[in-house]
Amino acid sequence: MTTSKSEQPAIEGWFEGSGGKAYLLGSRCKSCGAVSFPPETFYCKNPACSGSDFEHTPLSTRGKLWSFTNSCYKPPAPYVAGDPFVPYIVAAVELEKEKMVVLGQVVPGVAIEELRVGMEMSLVSAELFSDEDSSYTIWKWQPAGAVQEN
Repeated sequence: MTTSKSEQPAIEGWFEGSGGKAYLLGSRCKSCGAVSFPPETFYCKNPACSGSDFEHTPLSTRGKLWSFTNSCYKPPAPYVAGDPFVPYIVAAVELEKEKMVVLGQVVPGVAIEELRVGMEMSLVSAELFSDEDSSYTIWKWQPAGAVQEN
């Protein structure tokens, strides 16, 4: 008998996602409307505002590729890397509506040669790692229109 693992975010409160769909959770200052990611809880990042009251807000799920690089070395703890370590691509994507840049891994199967600054990217959820009981998910970027490999 096969039991499915529970799916849960690797970072609580930063994104919602399962089954390949995802969206980032930001915060919006109730005083000036400034949006932050990761969600702000203490003070507004807008230097002209002294607000400290925020509401959670979902962020854009698409944006333009602003920059990218490959990571060919195993990062140190607390990062959880597979064994053997598999290189991955990190993308900086400017969110469509918010015009802020958010970093994230690119889904496996996309070669660095396929990426171009300015191309449209979309957000998905994917497994970061798993243990005996759970699958821990994170947001990742993929070229818009691509089919995600799970």
